Amino acid sequence: MSFTSKIALLKEMLDSAESNLRSAKQIMNELAGSPSIKSNYEKMAQNLNEISKEGDDVIVEGVFDGESIHDATGKQYPVPANYASKSKLIPGDVLKLTIKENGTFLYKQIAPVERKRVIGTLTYEDGQYKVIAQGKAFKVILASVTYFKGEVGDKVTLIVPELEDSEWGAIENILPANSPDFIDEE
Repeated sequence: MSFTSKIALLKEMLDSAESNLRSAKQIMNELAGSPSIKSNYEKMAQNLNEISKEGDDVIVEGVFDGESIHDATGKQYPVPANYASKSKLIPGDVLKLTIKENGTFLYKQIAPVERKRVIGTLTYEDGQYKVIAQGKAFKVILASVTYFKGEVGDKVTLIVPELEDSEWGAIENILPANSPDFIDEE
């Protein structure tokens, strides 16, 4: 076996071991009833500015959890799926919500979390699209799947938080199931 082949095999073995450890930790956390990932975003939000006013507008800062933002007081505000999809929001991103006098909600991303990209396979189970990557199932927003015309089995470039564990990811691109073999899942 050549030196290059040994290096490639060693990398594959390490990637597999890391994936198995992540999966084992996730199962252990579920069994042990440890705090949910969502509660981590609630804790992160406690460091944000309290609700304030700018003229007649109410200003809220919150941490995105994949579906909503959590403000410093623990209150949740839903984020429209089209905005989250278009903006490629991922859990941990900090958003500013402006609630206008007429009730309009305006969101703006103000502090993106560090990101990484992974390649996985699009699946559909329990009424939810997911991407299987790095030994884990990441939920994705239906609006992203329909925008990219994704189909179960397609390879997906997914954006996920670099440092934090996450249940959600943002679709960056969808590669058809018949993509070249050199594009492999990591």
